[in-house]
Amino acid sequence: MTLYQDSVAEEMAFVLNDAEVRFAVVEDQEQVDKLTEVRDRVPTLEHILYDDPRGMRHYGQDFLHSFSEVLGGGRVQDDANPALFDQEALATKAGDPAIMLYTSGTTGKPKGVVHTYHSMIVTARNSVEAEGLTDREEVLAYLPMAWVGDNLFSYTQSMVAGFCVSCPESSETVMNDMREIGPTYYFAPPRVYENLLTQVTIRMEDASPAKRWLFNYFMEHARKTGTRIVDGLQVGFLDRLGYWLGNILVYGPIKNVLGFSRIKLAFTAGEAIGPELFDFYRALNINIKQLYGSTEAYVMICVQPNGQIKPDTVGTPARDVEVKISDSGEVIFRGPGVFDSYWKRPDSTAETKTEDGWVLTGDAGFFDDDGHLKIIDRAKDVGKLTNGSMFAPKYLENKLKFFPYIKEVVTFGSDRDHATAFINIDLSAVGNWAEKRNIPYTGYTDLAGQAPVYELIRECVEKVNADLATDPRLGHSQIKRFLILHKELDADDGELTRTRKVRRNFIAERYGMLIEALYSEATEHTIDAQVKFEDGRVGNIRATLRLCDAQAYPVRAA
Repeated sequence: MTLYQDSVAEEMAFVLNDAEVRFAVVEDQEQVDKLTEVRDRVPTLEHILYDDPRGMRHYGQDFLHSFSEVLGGGRVQDDANPALFDQEALATKAGDPAIMLYTSGTTGKPKGVVHTYHSMIVTARNSVEAEGLTDREEVLAYLPMAWVGDNLFSYTQSMVAGFCVSCPESSETVMNDMREIGPTYYFAPPRVYENLLTQVTIRMEDASPAKRWLFNYFMEHARKTGTRIVDGLQVGFLDRLGYWLGNILVYGPIKNVLGFSRIKLAFTAGEAIGPELFDFYRALNINIKQLYGSTEAYVMICVQPNGQIKPDTVGTPARDVEVKISDSGEVIFRGPGVFDSYWKRPDSTAETKTEDGWVLTGDAGFFDDDGHLKIIDRAKDVGKLTNGSMFAPKYLENKLKFFPYIKEVVTFGSDRDHATAFINIDLSAVGNWAEKRNIPYTGYTDLAGQAPVYELIRECVEKVNADLATDPRLGHSQIKRFLILHKELDADDGELTRTRKVRRNFIAERYGMLIEALYSEATEHTIDAQVKFEDGRVGNIRATLRLCDAQAYPVRAA
C-alpha cells in the first residue's frame, strides 16, 4: 500500500493502523519525522526505512534503517539462499492480493481497496493492446504513487509493455524533466492541462504584437486542421502545407516548452475537461482522450476510442468491461479489473459489489445516441430544485472550472429555489489579468475581493448560464448568486481530499452562514475563518465578502 507524501501525520496514522502496517519505506527526513510522531499510535509499525540520508545523521532509533543498509542485507541473504526469491515468486497465485489502494475519503474515512495480481495485470494488458503501446514508449512518473492512476500508467503498464519510466528529480523540476525526457505517453488530471494552457496564454499576452498575431493566426488554422489530422481524416494539400508551416513557427515551439514534443497519446480523467482544452491540445496534433475509471476498477471503465472524441463524454466501455445504467440512473460495471474487496470491511464490499460481480460506482449518467457514456454527477449529490428540476452540482462546477480564471467551485441548490456558488479564483491567471489592467493587490484575499475581479467572474458565470439554458435537463439550475471565497480551499484545512476532490458536506457545514447569506437579500457578509499553515501553525483570516447576482436566461423547451 502507498500513502500521499503531503498527508499530515494524523491522516497517515489512520491508514497505517487500518492496514496494520509493519514496515514503512519513506523518502526523506520529513516523512521519517511524520511517522515517528505517530508511531506510538500505530502499534503494528515495527520498522521505518528511509532512502535519503540527509539530515538523518543523529537519528539513532533502533527502528530506523537506511535503504542502502537493507539492500546490503538483501544481497547477503541472496548469496546464502539464492533460490529463495524464485520460490516465493512461484508460490504467488493470480488471485492473491497484490496491492491495497486507499480511496480519497470524500464522504468519510478512506477505505483500503484490495486488488489482485490478476486484476492489475489483465487490465494493464488490455489497455496496452487497445492503445497500441509498445516497449519504445517513454513515461514520466510524476503523479503520487498512492493514486491508482499512477499505479496503472507508470507501473503495471510498464511491466506488461516493457517501456521506460523515468522519475522527476523533484516536484520543482517536473517541467524541466518533461522537456529533457520528452515522454511519448502521458497522463494528467484536467487541472494540469488547464495550468499549462494558462501558462501559454499568459506568455502570449506578454509577447509582442507580431508574435501574438502569428500565434492567433496559426492556432485558428490548427483548430480547423490539426484535429482532423490527429483523427486520421483527409486534409487538403494547402491545409497540410499551412499546418506544416505553423508547426515550424508556432506548434513545435509550444510543444517543446510544454515537454510535449514527442507525445503520441495523452489521457485525462478525474473531472470533466473543457472543450477549449480538447481543441487546443488536439490542434497541436496531440491525441488527448478522456477516460472514466475508479480505484475499484483499477482505473479502466470507459475510454474514448480514437477518432471519436467528445468533450462532454467519457467514451465507450474499455476492453472486456461491461457498463450499464441501473434503474435508479447509477452507472454500474463489471470486468477483469474489479477489486477483490475493501480491507476488513465486508459490509462495505457487499454494498458496492454484487455477488455476480457488478460494481456500483455511485455516479449518475446515461449513454448518448453513439453509445458514449456521459457522467452527470455523483448519484448521491444529484438533487432537485424546489420546482422539481434536476440539480447536479459537480456538472455545474466542472463547467465553471473550464475557465482559466476559476480554480475551484462548490455549488448549492438542492431543495432551493435556485443555484448558488462559492468560487476560488486562480491566483496566477487572475493576477496576470489584474497586472495588465494596473489593478494593485497584496495577495489572494485582497485580489479576490476587488470589484473588477467580481465582474470578470460574473462574465464566466453568465456564459455558463447561457449554455445551461440550451439544456432542458439542467437549464433551471443556472447560478443566480455567487461569491468569491476569501481563501483557497485546502486539503490541510479539511476542505479537499489529497486528490483535490471537494469535501462538499464539510464545506457546507463550515461555511453554512455564507450559504444562507447567498440565499438572503444581503449584498455582503463578514467572515472569520481559521486556516492551517504548512508548518502546522493555526491562524485566522477575517474578510468581508461580496454577494453577487448573475443573469439567468430563459430555458429552451424540451
